[in-house]
Amino acid sequence: MAKAGKTFVEELFAYRGALQAFFYRRLRTKADAADLVQEVYLRMLRVSDPEAIRNPEAYLFTVAANLLRENAVADGRHAQDVAVEAVEPTPALTSIPGFEAAVDAEKRVERLCEVLEELPLKCATAVILQYREGLSHQEIAAQLEVSPRMVKRYLAEALNHCRRRMARLR
Repeated sequence: MAKAGKTFVEELFAYRGALQAFFYRRLRTKADAADLVQEVYLRMLRVSDPEAIRNPEAYLFTVAANLLRENAVADGRHAQDVAVEAVEPTPALTSIPGFEAAVDAEKRVERLCEVLEELPLKCATAVILQYREGLSHQEIAAQLEVSPRMVKRYLAEALNHCRRRMARLR
């Protein structure tokens, strides 16, 4: 039984590139796409009766679509939990760092720039206008031609993405 499941997944591994492209088109981050591809194959290994699947390729992409939905729901929950207005600088951020801390901070800024480049254009623009230019949500909404509520969503999505990606880069 385990051997049949392994052979089943090995055959489906031919669709890895298409599966990665499927996720990348929807997520725009290669790292997240690769993680989700890996999760799809883990789920395929857990299939108890692979012989019952009539169209393995369709089943593979159905599992991928379901995983994408699960990921979106989880991201939505995290985005709702983030209070963008409540972000206050911590005392550690306002103190003068030593040499090692300055080098570490420089590396983090480089990483953050890489992570920001992965964001959709409007999300990245909202972050820059909020944190670099100091604009209000109303002003950002006017520049992006969206509602202030959408600006909050962009910022929450960006903060969630940055937290998740920065944690992986450590």
